[in-house]
Amino acid sequence: MNSLFSPVNTNLTGLTVLLTAGPTQEAIDPVRYISNHSTGKMGYALAEVLAERGAQITLVSGPTNQTAQHPAIEIVHVRSAAEMYAACLQHFEKATLTILVAAVSDYTPKVVADRKIKRKEAEFCLEFIKTVDIAASLGQQKRENQFVVGFALETDNELTNARAKLVSKNLDLLVLNSLRDEGAAFGHDTNQITLMHRNGAIHRFGLKSKRAVACDIVDQISMTLLTAIIN
Repeated sequence: MNSLFSPVNTNLTGLTVLLTAGPTQEAIDPVRYISNHSTGKMGYALAEVLAERGAQITLVSGPTNQTAQHPAIEIVHVRSAAEMYAACLQHFEKATLTILVAAVSDYTPKVVADRKIKRKEAEFCLEFIKTVDIAASLGQQKRENQFVVGFALETDNELTNARAKLVSKNLDLLVLNSLRDEGAAFGHDTNQITLMHRNGAIHRFGLKSKRAVACDIVDQISMTLLTAIIN
């Protein structure tokens, strides 16, 4: 791990970060799309905390009402999963730290109608194809001096499913959310997370504001990178 940290200075000055946030929208026709309930709050909170600690952020954001105030945050607006993937590829090579917070659609319509689909039939079916798994793709491309963090939202077998994603996508750290935790995940101003490290370590946190959760995540990333340097 190339060092942008030292035992004396653990701030993030000089660190280049790629971060994704918000949902994606997959067009069905010119007026309709499929999406999810992500608000972008967690990703934008992370961007602000990282910037305040000295990092330079490229924030690839899906459609959201969130705003970023810090001048060290450059926002790249995208809409679809394909657009988000293209933007990530463009900025990944120069990023030392990548944090993939966005709730990216797993599927997209195979055919997008060029005109509004009229209500005619009693039943209507859409055919979908898989989108690119951004975390897995970047994990495969990751160099030795890059650190990649993923997010996972699970509804059952949370730890088992999250551990499988951490390994299969070649991530260094995974942030686990469970929809069974009240006040966590989409739409809330609070969140409750479990951090899973590549070395098997697990850190559980209680329910906190998303700003406080962002601080916990950045603290863990900083300590992990610092430990790698010392060792």
